[in-house]
Amino acid sequence: MDLCILLPPIPYICYTLLLSCEARALTPQTAETDAIRFLVGTQSLRYDNQIHIIDFDDENNIINKNVLLHQVGEIWHISTSPADKGILATCYNKTSDTKVMTCAAVWRMPKELESGSHESPDDSSSNTQTLELLCHLDNTAHGNMACVMWEPMGDGKKIISLADNNILLWDLQESSTKAVLSSSTALEGKGQLKFTSGRWSPHHNCTQIATANDTTVRGWDTRSMRQIYCIENAHGQLVRDLDFNPNKQYYLASCGDDCKVKFWDTRNVTEPVKTLEEHSHWVWNVRYNHSHDQLILTGSSDSRVILSNMVSISSEPFGHMVDDDELSDQEDQHQEDKIKEPLQDSVIATYEEHEDSVYAVEWSSADPWLFASLSYDGRLVINRVPRALKYHILL
Repeated sequence: MDLCILLPPIPYICYTLLLSCEARALTPQTAETDAIRFLVGTQSLRYDNQIHIIDFDDENNIINKNVLLHQVGEIWHISTSPADKGILATCYNKTSDTKVMTCAAVWRMPKELESGSHESPDDSSSNTQTLELLCHLDNTAHGNMACVMWEPMGDGKKIISLADNNILLWDLQESSTKAVLSSSTALEGKGQLKFTSGRWSPHHNCTQIATANDTTVRGWDTRSMRQIYCIENAHGQLVRDLDFNPNKQYYLASCGDDCKVKFWDTRNVTEPVKTLEEHSHWVWNVRYNHSHDQLILTGSSDSRVILSNMVSISSEPFGHMVDDDELSDQEDQHQEDKIKEPLQDSVIATYEEHEDSVYAVEWSSADPWLFASLSYDGRLVINRVPRALKYHILL
């Protein structure tokens, strides 16, 4: 795999990594909170697939890359443990007897690559390492795997996989080398009953998830495995992705093939709280910033990444609140003026470095102002929130 860093365009700085094959799976290394690190899963039919460990050195503005072999098949989804830097899960295609099945497995990367800030090896072809298989998630009776979700803020021992119309809750035991199915439920009814995506809520003691199938978004209680809310016709076409607001427990974002991004209050799902219509083709991904929930990333088949400032429905609709004791009289008056009216929602930036469909956007788990996007042609772009907006939020 060749590494290529392109010169940053004006007016903002970005860094681009070009892989030599297609890719659509991207995740931050969730448990790594000190170094900026992303994992990319490739999707090649001709060559052995790989997981690229991408380290971004923000002091020297350098991208470093290490490669792990993933020989079992092309990667459709990748996620990482919130508790163990070395553990990850993939959903991948497996071909047997002319039949293609999407399977899932839990892996461990080599010990020396678990932590971030690694430099690229001098000769990447001779330094490619392999993943250690910890366990398979048996989907023989459940169908094709769509994604694997880890319990947020958990110990890395609970995961949920979506397989066709099934929700499967697994307990990882014996150092994650054994996956025991602890409970499950199946989606029943009319229409397209295959799950396309899901998200585990960080709220309510991590007892709720949201799923998407066809044009519908549903909420589930993981204790009873029962549906707790349903947003029928959430989008005019297929729902592609979901994400929970990290700071407001009832707020959920969705996106889909109707080119829209919608924001919902799950206590009242009759109408969306807000709708964005900035993309001109399918919206594949939506992500809340982990720290500043007004910042929303979206990626689309229109080859664009859009950063929006949805401050009116954020946890700080009047901007950053400052303790009164820290303000002078003049500053106090200015703060009162700010409080009188909410800030306006807006598109902050549209990033057009990609030349193919953008299938994934993710925020860094180590730096809240940095994010990555991945297009199908294998182009990974690392960008930052504009400095002016960063200081406007903080000050």
